[in-house]
Amino acid sequence: MIEQYYDDESQVEWQRLERHRTEFAVTMRALTDYLPPAPQAILDDGGGPGRYTLALSALGHQVTLLDLSQGNLTLARQKAQESTISIHQYVHGNALNLSSLHAENFDAVLLLGPLYHLLTDPERQQAIGEAWRVLRPGGLIFAAFITRYAAFRDLAKNTPSTLFEQRAAWEETLRTGIYHASQGVGFTDAYFAHPAEIGPLMEQAGFKTLDLLGCEGVVARNEEQVNQLTGEAWQAWVDFNYRLSKEPSLRGAADHLLYVGSKPSSSSIHSMPYCRA
Repeated sequence: MIEQYYDDESQVEWQRLERHRTEFAVTMRALTDYLPPAPQAILDDGGGPGRYTLALSALGHQVTLLDLSQGNLTLARQKAQESTISIHQYVHGNALNLSSLHAENFDAVLLLGPLYHLLTDPERQQAIGEAWRVLRPGGLIFAAFITRYAAFRDLAKNTPSTLFEQRAAWEETLRTGIYHASQGVGFTDAYFAHPAEIGPLMEQAGFKTLDLLGCEGVVARNEEQVNQLTGEAWQAWVDFNYRLSKEPSLRGAADHLLYVGSKPSSSSIHSMPYCRA
């Protein structure tokens, strides 16, 4: 179902980060702040049509784009050709099984899409464990989550009567984070994370937490006017929202959260739960 959704909606997904410029700009600021100078070997794991793959490749990084959807990969190739940016590798694959990729082969892993499509904790742990396996000691992970409350903001803005009509389902989403496509906000079945769950989930896999950012700053669902800005006026808002993205009290008000973590150096790897000989 997820593969078919993105095969059908690859153009929509590409355009999504044009509509939500702050999410992209804040995420890119975090990536460039934390990544060492290029070239770094980066896996964009579940990277969709390659927005971040292209941006990081343009900065000189060696990026492998892996995605479940052939439609996304086809669009990524097209966009790379149009922009004359060279992408290191395209892989049709699943974040739950990266066996086609060598262990400890990447300096950084981007896990910016898969985790909110995995409905069970064991599946999320498996995807994080696979990212751990292919990441070199000392490497960085960037993992994105949709917040528990994002769907409720969308519901209030677009179809508020649905809360009454499907009250039990939405109560379950609030309690567990599980959302079903039948609830009608135009998405697949999904998992929406509570901000307090994210650090423990990633640390359970062995990662050291470096940061947790609210990608929209203060403009979630309220960005239309900001998106029309250009030049220094736009950059001022990027700077401001990046600063505010690190404010813990605003995390639940964001639509997306970006976890930044590191895999400990080899001296302490032996104690980590997802390390395998």
